Amino acid sequence: MARLPYVDPATAPAPVRELLEGLPVRLNIFRMVAHAERNARPLLRLGTSILTEQQLSATLRELAILRVARLSGAEYEWTQHVPIAKAVGVSDAQVDALARDDAGASCFDPVARLVLRFTTEVVERVGVPDALFAEMQRHFSAREIVELVLAIGFYMTMARLMEVTRIDVDEAAGARLVGAISK
Repeated sequence: MARLPYVDPATAPAPVRELLEGLPVRLNIFRMVAHAERNARPLLRLGTSILTEQQLSATLRELAILRVARLSGAEYEWTQHVPIAKAVGVSDAQVDALARDDAGASCFDPVARLVLRFTTEVVERVGVPDALFAEMQRHFSAREIVELVLAIGFYMTMARLMEVTRIDVDEAAGARLVGAISK
């Protein structure tokens, strides 16, 4: 059970109500974020742009998000992003490997393993060693590296909100949400 009540659109201030009622999928995470009335809309815009406007490969982005979810113990994030990951090409073997915390499994190609290693360093140590950063630069543009760091950071923030407030896990609807916002 969540530690804070979810915002009820029926009793929320007009801007919050409009935001919540305008969402294509009503998830507990959005009703929790709505407590931060002034931050909710910009936060959701950032999340939408990460999911729909990055140059970074959607497959690599979702592998990174799933790694963040596992490293953060965020069941809600994992539940919502597994279907999204599969929709963008992440295999069942890759999902299973990440569920086992095996980011170096043979089902990942060298670039995916690099992204997972980078993600682990950012989550666990904040920075990354020079050699790892140089390896990233051999495979990704400056834009893609910054986009990856933003995706990792955003989903770390969301994982912490989910875990601190103990958001109740919704039925997986993440793929429907991404489909709706991508149109």
